[in-house]
Amino acid sequence: MVIGFLALVMIGLILLAMHIYNNHPAPPRPEAQQEIAARIAPVAGVYAGDTGRAALVAAQDAAKKAAESQVAYGGTLDGKTIFDNLCTTCHTNAATGAPDIHDKAAWAPRVAQGLDTLVKHAIDGYSGKDGKGALMPAKGGNPSLTDAQVKATVEWMLTQVK
Repeated sequence: MVIGFLALVMIGLILLAMHIYNNHPAPPRPEAQQEIAARIAPVAGVYAGDTGRAALVAAQDAAKKAAESQVAYGGTLDGKTIFDNLCTTCHTNAATGAPDIHDKAAWAPRVAQGLDTLVKHAIDGYSGKDGKGALMPAKGGNPSLTDAQVKATVEWMLTQVK
């Protein structure tokens, strides 16, 4: 008789929970409307004539300002900070094929190329003379780094390997 009573209470609680769940849906996420607007936004614009040219220039200026506001690591020029946050994954792991920051012998031929060449390779990316070497992605794989940030990081790295 006790088991029967408990079974009825259990069924009653299950039905009550189902009723509450069905009548009170979860609140919508606040960012859902922004995500929908981003998905249906046009990917390009058509500009014609003088009015279109002015609109195109305004759109390019807005895009440039938006890109400038997205500078990595707060725009810091501290090479160690950038290295610790971005470069350390490849340059402390020999398995990646990138020269280890602690291996001075591996860096000797690179240091001999000079700062300008190393900075160019770090900014533009590099995959060896024949294109078959270890891949150094442009700006270490973070396009929001400025050229000055990349140069500061390369300079800091050179102080560690000399």
